[in-house]
Amino acid sequence: MDFLRLFGREDVSSKDIAKERLRLILVHDRANVSPQFLEMIKSQIINIISDYVDIEEEGLEIKLTRMKKNEDATVPALVANIPIKRIKHVARA
Repeated sequence: MDFLRLFGREDVSSKDIAKERLRLILVHDRANVSPQFLEMIKSQIINIISDYVDIEEEGLEIKLTRMKKNEDATVPALVANIPIKRIKHVARA
């Protein structure tokens, strides 16, 4: 998948590729967005966060799911698990 190749992981197994494809299909069904749209969101989040911290790509997980709003309704939710190696020192304004 393109998302896995973003980090230069050329050694990705066919099992991992199939798993990522299934995850994208499930996200599409849950949130009614295209897999390409989700990939765009993921890459932009990673680019922005990378300006401030070094991230560990191995444990990276970003998904779109549904959360319970109240007893009768659910809402889309973006859930990100992004392990941080270190925080970059940025001058504060």
